[in-house]
Formats: sequence, C-alpha cells, structure tokens
Amino acid sequence: MKREGFTLIELLVVVAVIALMIAILLPSLRISRLQAETLLCSSQIKQLVLSLTMYEDDNGTFPHAFDDTPQELPPGGEPGNPLYDRIGWWWFNHISDHSRKNKGKKAPLWCPSRRINDPQIEHVLHSNYGVNQSICKNSNGRKSRAEFVGTPLSKSDIQRQGETLLIVDSGYSIINWWHVSDVPPMSLVSSIADAAYVPGLEINKEKTLWPSQKWDAIIGRHPNKKVNVGFVDGHVERRQAEELFVEKTETGYNNRYPLWRPIQNNND
Repeated sequence: MKREGFTLIELLVVVAVIALMIAILLPSLRISRLQAETLLCSSQIKQLVLSLTMYEDDNGTFPHAFDDTPQELPPGGEPGNPLYDRIGWWWFNHISDHSRKNKGKKAPLWCPSRRINDPQIEHVLHSNYGVNQSICKNSNGRKSRAEFVGTPLSKSDIQRQGETLLIVDSGYSIINWWHVSDVPPMSLVSSIADAAYVPGLEINKEKTLWPSQKWDAIIGRHPNKKVNVGFVDGHVERRQAEELFVEKTETGYNNRYPLWRPIQNNND
C-alpha cells in the first residue's frame, strides 16, 4: 500500500533542520546588516565632508558649528528642542544648498546605525554626526571655551589636513576634544551638548547620559566599537573609538594634535 504524506517523526526532523538553519543564519544576517549600515554611514559622512568642503570653497571658511546671528529661521525650522537645545542655525543648515549641488538632495544627517528611541531626543541633533568644534567654531560662547568660538577655519589654515578630524559619528551635532578626554579642562555638566560623545569610547561609562543613549555611547554604534571619521582633506576612515581618546598627562594632553586640534599655519 502506498504511503501518503509524512510521518510525525519526519515532520519533526524537517522542523528541527529549519530551526537549526535559522539559528545558524540569523547571526550572519545580523552581522551583514550591521556591516551594510556601517558602509552606508561611511558613504553619508563622505557626502557631508564634500558638502562642507564645497561650502568652504565658496565662503572661504567652513561653516559655524552653531550660529545664532541670523535673524530668520533655518530651512525647515528649528531642528532641536528649545527646552535643552540652543536656538539658531547649525552647520547642516548652512550646507543645505551645497548638499543639493553635491548629490541633488538633502544632506544625509541621520546615521543608519542610530539606535535611539526616545521622543525627547528624537531629532537630528542627537546621536547622529558631529562636526569638530575646533574647526567649525560657534558664533559666540563663554570666554572659558574661547578656543571653540569665533571665525571658523579654512582649509588653508590647517596643516596635515589628512590627519585632522572634520566630522565623526557622535552623540551630538557638535563635538570637540574636551568630550573625548578623561580630564577635560573644565567640568562638562552644564548642558546636553556637554554630553557629546564618540560611540564606543570607554570613558562614556562615566558620562551623564540620557538612558536611551547608553547603548550607543557605551556598546558602540558600529561593529567592534569602530566609528566613521571624515577628515579635512576629504577622505573617510573607519577607526576604533579608542583611537580618538585624548588622555590627560603630566605634560598636557596626548592625541590632541592634529586629530582634534588642527596644527595651524599661523601659530601652532
């Protein structure tokens, strides 16, 4: 007599084999997805570097990191929350036209590896990309932070452009070497901008962070705690987060020049 269908044991074996295959494939698929997001992030930082450079070509300097001098609202309105973010124009507002010239669309400001789910900081200023405030300075600020205030630098001001950071994966839209130092020159607890970080950096464990930022800050955004870094000369590298750490020593700070603080043609 001809048997029809499968026996219960055969069905269980098939189900077990499928479950085993899924268990084997899922980690590989997750790794592939993370790698694809990392590559896309690198491509987006490359586009942003090009847009920042085009702005510098047209205006003689890079844009302000934050600028509260314009009277009109930035394109699309205020990007942050006025309860804890400053109100004004940000670097990405200044380069919006150059981004369209570059790729024919808006600047890619949202990191595809972003893992933040908090309506209070669910906007572009948080946990995406940050420009180096030693280059793209603020239009004004406190005297105690004078090195990050004033006229932004131009490419011609900067020696060793291929070693000087311009933009990086960041916990806030503006970042500087104080945020990646174990002992910054002054306490960084006065505002949400002070909690800027490079994802995956070991010292982030000691930072005051929003709960939803801790995974991004401590575990890291990309595989193996690497970050995408765009340099002044236009190239992009993937580096270990710890390579961006600035250590306080008895004689000063290690790893500050030229990565974070440019070696300038006129003085340094």
